[in-house]
Amino acid sequence: MNNNPISSNPSLAVGRYNYDQVDHDFLKERINQFRSQIERRLSGELSEDEFKPLRLMNGVYLQLHSYMLRVAIPYGILSSTMLRGLAYISQYYDRGYGHFTTRQNIQFHWVKLEEMPDILTHLASVEMHALQTSGNCIRNITSDEFAGLAEDEIIDPRVYAEIMRQWSTLHPEFTFLPRKFKIAISGSSNDRVAACFYDIGILTRLNDDQKPVFEVWVGGGLGRIPYKGKIIRDDLPPEHLIAYIEAIIRVYNLHGSRNNLYKSRIKILVENLGIDAYREQVEKEFATMDLDQYRLSDDLVVQIQERFGRPNLENHPQASEVLEAHRAQDKEFDRWVKNNTHPHFHNDYIAAVISLKEVGKTPGDASTEQMHALADLADQYAFGEVRVTHLQNVVLGHVQKDKLYELWQGLKKQQLATANLGLITDIVCCPGMDYCALANARSIPVAKQIAALFEDIELQEKIGPVNIGVDGCINSCAHHHIMNIGVLGVDKKGEEFYQIKLGGSSYKEGAAIGSILGAAVKAEEAVKAVEKLIYFYLEQRQSNEHFIDTYRRLGTAPFKEIVYATA
Repeated sequence: MNNNPISSNPSLAVGRYNYDQVDHDFLKERINQFRSQIERRLSGELSEDEFKPLRLMNGVYLQLHSYMLRVAIPYGILSSTMLRGLAYISQYYDRGYGHFTTRQNIQFHWVKLEEMPDILTHLASVEMHALQTSGNCIRNITSDEFAGLAEDEIIDPRVYAEIMRQWSTLHPEFTFLPRKFKIAISGSSNDRVAACFYDIGILTRLNDDQKPVFEVWVGGGLGRIPYKGKIIRDDLPPEHLIAYIEAIIRVYNLHGSRNNLYKSRIKILVENLGIDAYREQVEKEFATMDLDQYRLSDDLVVQIQERFGRPNLENHPQASEVLEAHRAQDKEFDRWVKNNTHPHFHNDYIAAVISLKEVGKTPGDASTEQMHALADLADQYAFGEVRVTHLQNVVLGHVQKDKLYELWQGLKKQQLATANLGLITDIVCCPGMDYCALANARSIPVAKQIAALFEDIELQEKIGPVNIGVDGCINSCAHHHIMNIGVLGVDKKGEEFYQIKLGGSSYKEGAAIGSILGAAVKAEEAVKAVEKLIYFYLEQRQSNEHFIDTYRRLGTAPFKEIVYATA
């Protein structure tokens, strides 16, 4: 099912909300305000402690070696114009690359504070900003990378993500929450957003009357104490989405801890109260609200929809036949199609997933040249639209099947045709101690070393689907808690050690937090441990088992023995 209600206005950028003058004026005002704050900091009028909350609300971090700017990519959608804008910033204000994150954002790690207003002005010129990408507020709202094209989609989640973005931006009640707050939404009942590990996760299903309703999860999260969320309501009408989410956050804002940084997330409050007691308080708050004021009427939803552009998907009856001919002629291309594409609701189109995980490169990084090339390829083959995934890859969503071979050839020229999606070298990795002031250990070198062990694509396919996350600290930006194999950097008396977790899984069906395998080990031992785990799995697996299946069948003990056994 895919109703694809987005506007077909050809002047609008495809797949995303297009700004009007109010939006442009708002960003201009905010940039001028922040420019003044930066000038006061540089002059010494503001101390770093006074300046910190101001810069964080504008996406500016102070890292180990420089300032870092985190740019919002709402629900993961970029136009080619936006991507060229990001490429410009990487070239003229950074060091020639950007880092895509698991929050569908992009980070620039070498920016100068005095140049920040000019960077933000350039971002605003391409309808982008860095607001609320940090701080104790509602952060960038993430969504399904196949939104608007998936066959199983019930509603387009991008429209509701945009409504939530507008509602939450500078919300007077929720600008200073007890802690940061993250929301993810999918327009399908098939979880592609890791909904149960967000502060609020939203999936969509059809009720008994075949009308769309939201299944709302609350209290999930990773970090120091990971929790799988719980369903607080499974039948929320879309018209009440904003009211119900506001009720959830009001209860959290009232009762969430502000005294202990490590106990201030909503997951702790939900766990301490219990989901039934939390639900009772939310329903009580919801009952007091003026629902007419919050109601998402059909007219309001249509107004937002009309600010989105829709691709003109013409019929191409021979497209599938041409694609199959290209696959038969080129085995390398055939492998890439098998591993790196996703079905489209229109039979003549396909979604191409572009891996940013070439072996030897930093996972999630894209160079200036690659960003320009992706923008050009998006214009040529995908209606100028680029999508960022929460696993640090990108997607071109509406590609004619008979043009896919040409696209792949263009990607090859930019080292962007790695056919490893979902395989062992498709590693998720945070910046770690090479950049981040919070990190205890380096993550990028460990991820690169693990990938190098399994560089051979035939070996990767023999191993089959397995996901790995490498984190440099407990904040879990690389989701190590919910990866099949998670690697966490820890500090032991000034030395870098790595803890290994097994059995994590991100999505609703089978979602699980991994178990610690044993004592932390040094970097080279951690890399060898992953190698041992994989070859043990290959020896032990039964027919059609993936790594996670074999682990669940055997349990932790035999995997632990193979890693820690002494000769």
